[in-house]
Amino acid sequence: MRESDLYEPIKRHFQNLGYVVKGEVGAADVMAVRGNEPAIIIELKLGFSLTLFHQATERLRMSDHVYVAVVRPEGKFGYKRLKLNQNLCRRLGLGLLTLRVRDQFVELHCMPEQYNPRKSAKKSKQIMKLFERLDGDPNSGGATRHGLVTGYRQDALKCATFLAISGASKGAVVAKETGVESATSLMRNNVYGWFDKVEQGVYALNSTGKKGLTDWADVIN
Repeated sequence: MRESDLYEPIKRHFQNLGYVVKGEVGAADVMAVRGNEPAIIIELKLGFSLTLFHQATERLRMSDHVYVAVVRPEGKFGYKRLKLNQNLCRRLGLGLLTLRVRDQFVELHCMPEQYNPRKSAKKSKQIMKLFERLDGDPNSGGATRHGLVTGYRQDALKCATFLAISGASKGAVVAKETGVESATSLMRNNVYGWFDKVEQGVYALNSTGKKGLTDWADVIN
């Protein structure tokens, strides 16, 4: 396909809504006008790209009613890509149209209007909790040589370090000495396979845990 192949289906879509439509008007790929209403500008592209959004946001200097129109992506990955770019269009105040190639169906996904996303108190609280749980700045804005260090990983390393020095210990003792309140459940769940249960409530560091301490030595405080 060529970008020009999108023109006729998009033109028919707006004509069916009562607009007069013309292509290649100045910098605009497509322009649609209905009566005395503000003009609509549509940017055509075969797929989503940074260039498309650059052009579309530039057109917002000419009109508040700007759409991007692309070939509808197919498959599971295509659907995810579509939803992500739909959210981006909303945040930028752009409308979004897609063309389904097999039957030339034009679908409207969002209108060009000001978008004020609702904040999620739950997500804000979750990310603040993750921030506060991390000791120091182990990730330096990116991944370490092992991957990202989480607060849970740091807690496991604290428990493992204590056991490496003190030997098998009760979970309550590990919790008190390391400051990891969830030490008992952490060692019981044994996500990383580092701990062995010696008896009820008592855990020891196994060979996998010792290797873990060596592998993660660069992030242990």
